[in-house]
Amino acid sequence: MNAIIYSPIGIIHTPFTDQENMPIQPTGGEGIEGTIEINPKYQSGLQDLGGFSHIILLYHLHLSRGYSLTVTPFLDTEPRGLFATRAPTRPNSIGLSVVRLLDIEKNILTISDVDISDGTPLLDIKPYVPAMQPTGNVKTGWLDSINTEQISRKRSDDRF
Repeated sequence: MNAIIYSPIGIIHTPFTDQENMPIQPTGGEGIEGTIEINPKYQSGLQDLGGFSHIILLYHLHLSRGYSLTVTPFLDTEPRGLFATRAPTRPNSIGLSVVRLLDIEKNILTISDVDISDGTPLLDIKPYVPAMQPTGNVKTGWLDSINTEQISRKRSDDRF
């Protein structure tokens, strides 16, 4: 298989200059604001995005180093298969967050509910559309036994 090469479309700016003590998911970053600086050559692609309350960000986990196929996630004490977790160390260091879109001014997006490191390269933006998300009997695997209320309070540590 051939290598896949992506170029960032922008840079995400947040208050999180250190990975330790960052929120581990957007729910933990509720109310925390950041900005996205889109490369000016992509600015016209932001047309019509302002009508959406939330956006999906796909980004390069630029601080991630290496990976293991078994990890102990932040929300658990048991080792789990990497692909059954949202751990940041992955074979392809791609992150995904759904954030609140507050404003667009030229090529600068103001966002909220941020769980992303400062300086993170942005790969893509997609509008979040609830009607296009799965519904019905959604299963959450091993997370069924976890107190999900702790997700918003949980912070990262030095394990990844």
